[in-house]
Amino acid sequence: MQALLKLSRAIDALSTGVGKAAIWLVLVVTIISAVNAFVRYAFNYSSNGLLEIQWYLFSAIFLLCAGYTLMRNEHVRIDVISGHFSPRVHAWIDIIGTLFFLAPMAVAVLYLSWPTFINAYLKNEYSSNAGGLIIWPVRALVPLGFSLLILQGVSELIKRFAFLKGLIPDPNAKPKTPSAEEELAEAIKQQRGEAV
Repeated sequence: MQALLKLSRAIDALSTGVGKAAIWLVLVVTIISAVNAFVRYAFNYSSNGLLEIQWYLFSAIFLLCAGYTLMRNEHVRIDVISGHFSPRVHAWIDIIGTLFFLAPMAVAVLYLSWPTFINAYLKNEYSSNAGGLIIWPVRALVPLGFSLLILQGVSELIKRFAFLKGLIPDPNAKPKTPSAEEELAEAIKQQRGEAV
């Protein structure tokens, strides 16, 4: 079990790294959106490429952060019901949910999205909009994001079984950690401090 817990920690580190890097995309998307709106209203000019890059980056945030969100227990849950269960029952609910719902869905999406990405890459597919962007990078986000989600699901299963064996504390207990917004604000402060 210790080897599996080591694997779980490595997956958690990967999810944390990807999640913290993707947090910066929120800032990038906000800046692009603001610049695009300013240019549209000030100069009566619009670009499909700028609109599409916003959609691409939003897709990247959503897909790449799915595993990070799962690791932090921030996915939508029916806490009104599950909050009344003991930590052990809650761990079993998570195990069953991961094995019978999360894993099959994520594997199916990964399996079905891979040929779509390959086809777009081989055809060098572009958006049908005038001035649109190349499509294969955003299509690659789907299998990549679901691969990260599957890996994090494996990590969560390991943690739930380790908890049931008494090897680790309750993984569903929510420690007081900064929100994604607070993490971004802190990272910006650190960048300013290093630049000065």
